[in-house]
Amino acid sequence: MDPRPLVLDPAGTDIQAEAARIRERGPVTQVELPGGVLAWSVSDADTLRGLLIDSRVSKDARQHWPAFINGEISHTWSLFLWVAVTNMFTAYGGDHRRLRKLVAPAFTHRRTSALRPRIEEITGDLLANLAATAPGEVADLREDFAYPLPIQVITDLMGVPDSLGPGLRKCVDGIFDTSLTPEEATANYGAMYQILGELVEIKRDKPADDMTSLLISTRDEDDGSSLTEQELVDTLLLVISAGHETTVNLLDQAIHALITHPVQLAHVYEGRASWDDVIEESLRFEAPVANLPLRFAVEDIDVDGIVIPKGDAILASFAAAGRGSKPHGDSADTFDVTRPHKDHVAFGYGVHHCLGAPLARLEAAVALPALFERFPDMRLADEALEPVPSFISNGHRRLPVVLVPKD
Repeated sequence: MDPRPLVLDPAGTDIQAEAARIRERGPVTQVELPGGVLAWSVSDADTLRGLLIDSRVSKDARQHWPAFINGEISHTWSLFLWVAVTNMFTAYGGDHRRLRKLVAPAFTHRRTSALRPRIEEITGDLLANLAATAPGEVADLREDFAYPLPIQVITDLMGVPDSLGPGLRKCVDGIFDTSLTPEEATANYGAMYQILGELVEIKRDKPADDMTSLLISTRDEDDGSSLTEQELVDTLLLVISAGHETTVNLLDQAIHALITHPVQLAHVYEGRASWDDVIEESLRFEAPVANLPLRFAVEDIDVDGIVIPKGDAILASFAAAGRGSKPHGDSADTFDVTRPHKDHVAFGYGVHHCLGAPLARLEAAVALPALFERFPDMRLADEALEPVPSFISNGHRRLPVVLVPKD
């Protein structure tokens, strides 16, 4: 086997083929990220779960990544924001518990369930717009359905005014675009923080019943002891970006899988599988986040005889883990909604398990059956599909479909 690190494609041209190459090298192997930065890719689901709950694994680059501490990783690195933000995404230990506790109330089961009527309303509006598509005309279901639903839900939750929406969307897309040059990425970070700064100013001036106002009140009342200004802005960045990107790709990939696997769709229509089965199998088959940067070894960690040295970076390869032969056997590369065990780590695991996972599942549980009820015979248009330019985000640039309304 080639001893050199596997160089990840920044454009994410073929996520699953690359995931297969990663798995071939074993449960843990070195990969090269943009800028020549090395990391250990963990592609075996059980191994990944173990590391994600291991206290010897940190997400805090400031404490545990010598390359970052020594200045070798600077703001010019295209993935800098993924490791430099100060929010619960990168926090470790007590800091993580403190920051997560501030956000968690917005994502309780009760609050998530209460969003169902709004999700249904947005879904209905989007379907009505799609129904106005001229016969034979191609509709882009990513742009016109998969994207606007979760972005509207999360901006409602956060209280983002319509005036900031377009710029915010562009910046979030840029954060996940790993093909950007360092200059483009740096400019995108600057634009993102400018928009978030405007959001904080708006909500400080006119607070409302939304999560942004709640976080600001926590920051101001505690005089910085619970939430610093940087933590406030970076927490907004995390919730807004992570709060929709995963769901966009979940909807995109689930729709694509069902259209291209009519037998599986028939299982749903004929009662042999549920929409929950579709959602979980889609999460396994095409993890919405293919690879998540980064974690760091707090000390030397022996993984099946391979030592990840203290201070080395670790990449969680969710897409590779989803199609591993354990426990899915030879059918791991097959989309099968009747699969009895749909184990996956698409939303992470352990203390950093995605807080918004129940909301993403709820949005999919509302949107998917409504879409296929309205357009049961839709088909892919005769266009080549292209992936989004990312080895992090796993979706299509466009999902072109010819809609066929229900008789």
